[in-house]
Amino acid sequence: MSRTVSSWILSSARNSIVLQGKGRWYSICIPNRNKIKWKLVFSKTCPYAAGSCSLDRTFSLPKAFRHTSTEEEHFAFQLSPAQINDILRAGELSHRTLDLNGKGANSVLRFESNQLASNSPIEDRRSAATCLRTAGMMFGVFDGHAGAACAQAVSERLLHYIAVSLMSRQSLEEIELAVEAMKPVRPILQWHRHPNDMEYQEITSQYFESLRVYWQHLLDLDTELGFSLEEAMICAFKRLDSDISLEVQAPQENELMRNIALQVAFSGATACVAHVDGVHLHVANTGDCRAVLGVREEDGTWSTLPLTRDHNACDEFEIRRLKREHPRSEEKTLFVNDRLLGILMPSRAFGDVQLKWSKELQHSVLENSCDVEALNIYQYVPPNYHTPPYLTAEPEVTYHKLRSKDKFLVIASDGLWEMLSNEKVVKLVAGHLTELSVQKPPLTFKKPINLGYMHNLLLQRKSKGVASLDQNIATHLIRHAIGSNEYGEVDPEKLAAMLTLPEDLARMYRDDITVTVVYFNSETIEDHYRSH
Repeated sequence: MSRTVSSWILSSARNSIVLQGKGRWYSICIPNRNKIKWKLVFSKTCPYAAGSCSLDRTFSLPKAFRHTSTEEEHFAFQLSPAQINDILRAGELSHRTLDLNGKGANSVLRFESNQLASNSPIEDRRSAATCLRTAGMMFGVFDGHAGAACAQAVSERLLHYIAVSLMSRQSLEEIELAVEAMKPVRPILQWHRHPNDMEYQEITSQYFESLRVYWQHLLDLDTELGFSLEEAMICAFKRLDSDISLEVQAPQENELMRNIALQVAFSGATACVAHVDGVHLHVANTGDCRAVLGVREEDGTWSTLPLTRDHNACDEFEIRRLKREHPRSEEKTLFVNDRLLGILMPSRAFGDVQLKWSKELQHSVLENSCDVEALNIYQYVPPNYHTPPYLTAEPEVTYHKLRSKDKFLVIASDGLWEMLSNEKVVKLVAGHLTELSVQKPPLTFKKPINLGYMHNLLLQRKSKGVASLDQNIATHLIRHAIGSNEYGEVDPEKLAAMLTLPEDLARMYRDDITVTVVYFNSETIEDHYRSH
């Protein structure tokens, strides 16, 4: 394995390589490095602080582990198992749902989440929250491109827009009256966050004002019925994207807020959000994140139920949609090299105003801005840019009525799905559930309990090797995504190599990966059907 991994990575780095398959807005060219001496060495000591946080508010692999460039003379691919675990588990998040009486009465039993960076800093984001003014829980995964700014903003704001869209007219009026009277407003959401899932504190007031204008608009609609959940999610997605576009066009005295608005609008993000209320599951998807349901059939086998489809050049529905929306003369230029206008892989996304605004508007906004280059804003108008917008943030919403056999939902950025198929992910989660049930047998047993039963149980646990099992299922999936060999088994040496890849190589072999797994409470779901 050592020779295989070493030659695989180093031979790639030695040659001229152009990254085209996974990059969003640009391709990275690695120049020829035949003149560099390559040596594979192994570090004996490598200090690491678990859960370390960079200045970019995201956890990242410390420099002691992750090489910054292929120009370095020495590579150290070897990490101890403990160091590998520290890296993989740094972003773990888990939450168990309880009602006020301390008993699990929600259809969501618990959720577990994690993420691993490839980009530096990571461009993925995630969100999870309980609705306090309406029923249900929400879970979101956001895959940023051309920077993390848009994904950061959408992860902070989108769930609020959905929650407001679902609120009754009376609740909206109460909030508006409280704001007018400068009284405290009761929270709309209870967030479930990792310590490193930070906010744009500097621009929170502007975000709140935009949200307020939105609920004022909803009050002006003068309708008592409100939105269906599908309508609410679609309206929230589209309104937030519109606000992102409008905020960067508005005059802004505060330079920091102006710069953030620019970065948010000129970067982009795909999004997948699930709303769970009792047996009602809605999934709204824009782009190429994905949601997959794990179903345990009556015979004990597992099946996979995809709840989204990838919005990209590989999807026939998306190709037909875009052809309908643009003149026939543009049919051959809409998708070039499997990218929208030859630039972007997803065909739906937040932000990315370069593919939504007219050339004149782009020029006007950027002309009045400060140092655009310092903000890493891409000023590139593609050829054949004639009839914008070419991109939309409007989601596809899928409804599914949960059954007792629906055991879990996996939502993840495309970094996971590029490595593992839907079926493989469901199989891994199902196997993890089985192993955990062996690791943690019920505290109460049917009497009588004999020594033979206990002995067999201990043998089972020993044979499964559950002592080293990741407790967090998202970590388990990420470990397999980047460390599996051709037999589907995790190879520690490959795993170490993938975790220590230099920054200018890492993106060639893996993307940022963000995973959230939601487990459903089968008893609560069964109770619903018994009482209806």
